[in-house]
Amino acid sequence: MNKTSYTKRFSYAASDTAGQLVFCVISNYLLYFYTDVYGLPVAIAGNIMLLARFTDAIDAPIWGVIFDKTHSKWGKSRPWFLWLCLPFAVFGVLTFLTPNLGHTGKVIYAALTYIVCSVLYTGINTPVTSILSALTPDPRERVTLTSFRMFGSKLGVLLVNLTALKLVQYFGQGDDRRGFMIVMPIYATGTVLLFLFAFRNLEEVVHQKKQSLPIADSLRAIKGNWPWIIIFVSSLFFWIAFIARVSVAPYFFEYTLHRKDLIPTAFALDFISLVTAFLMPFFCRWTSKRNVWIFGLLGMVLGQLIVYLGMQNNLSVAWIMVGWTFGFLASGMAMAMPFSVLSDSVDYGEWKTGIRAAGFLTAIGAAFCLKAGAGLGSAVPAWILGWYHYAPPVNQVPVEQTSQALFGIELGFIWLPVLGFALAIMPVLFYKKFELLEPQIHAELEQRRNDSDGKM
Repeated sequence: MNKTSYTKRFSYAASDTAGQLVFCVISNYLLYFYTDVYGLPVAIAGNIMLLARFTDAIDAPIWGVIFDKTHSKWGKSRPWFLWLCLPFAVFGVLTFLTPNLGHTGKVIYAALTYIVCSVLYTGINTPVTSILSALTPDPRERVTLTSFRMFGSKLGVLLVNLTALKLVQYFGQGDDRRGFMIVMPIYATGTVLLFLFAFRNLEEVVHQKKQSLPIADSLRAIKGNWPWIIIFVSSLFFWIAFIARVSVAPYFFEYTLHRKDLIPTAFALDFISLVTAFLMPFFCRWTSKRNVWIFGLLGMVLGQLIVYLGMQNNLSVAWIMVGWTFGFLASGMAMAMPFSVLSDSVDYGEWKTGIRAAGFLTAIGAAFCLKAGAGLGSAVPAWILGWYHYAPPVNQVPVEQTSQALFGIELGFIWLPVLGFALAIMPVLFYKKFELLEPQIHAELEQRRNDSDGKM
């Protein structure tokens, strides 16, 4: 095994902590911020997020092509941590500013800042995934590195969820607009520093021959790459479901459960997913990666159903929190496994076609799925809330919701995620036969590279 150093492992973890310090605030709180702080109608907030997803359909492939054409003294993926960390951090701050521009101006400002921030997130998050195949050629070691990445990701999520609303309240003193304006630069500073730390320590050791991949060749790396197609479809449904779950949670805890005080604790419980994320290498030695992946998704469905049982049992806080926690526990496997096997799909594409399009495959298979899922996972619940006549606060003072609006919250919080997680399972059922090919693929690619080096 080509074991990686702990410096490299923790630096890889830092790269995802960096992204989450800004993106977690966007994923978990932006819909709430738009409707309950900035005062945008819930349907318009959903439309802004949908518009950003149309942008993703363009920017993700473009970023992928750019990454595959990148050749620098630092490698292909690593330099983007240096080049994009500051622009991403700046637009993360701008997304949560609330200039008084009038209704049309506010909508335009919200759309522009969110879309630019989203485009930059693709640019800096895709290398976090694509660099994995360059850090080690060993599939098992990639699972270990992915576990460390999940630790970094969940650490960032934990820090945000434990501190975000409390810091907004502390600095805002009742004015959430002012609170977000002060808090976001703090997170953005951490983002820049951590990306610079990752840039310093993540050396790429698996090198691709310096060649400029035409777009047609990048597309050929997808054709017939069934492992990648499985990852893409499953990941898209997973992120739609996961983000719907967390984006509607503030509404559920405030209006359905009448326990707004539980929101920071509920989000902080995401950290428990590290248990299954860290045990993932052990699970993969005990059974197949496909089975671990499916168990994680099934666990998330079960967690949602336990929450629903708690709702039916006189809004039992204990049962609801058990289901909510169980869902996060299962998410460690369901979320981490696609990132790990995505590098294997890059190997599969190179083995099958001779084209190693790590940037392109990662940009579409990871960053696009994550962002499209985040956008649709926020937009669809926003539309549901609008259809069922959710009433936003008046002057930041919550209003009593109708039974119709509460049912809309239930649909977005319980049943939309259940549907998404169930659909995410379907393609994974067909992954096993490609997983069995991994030793053969790894050996043949090593032989090809050795033969190529010998001819130079």
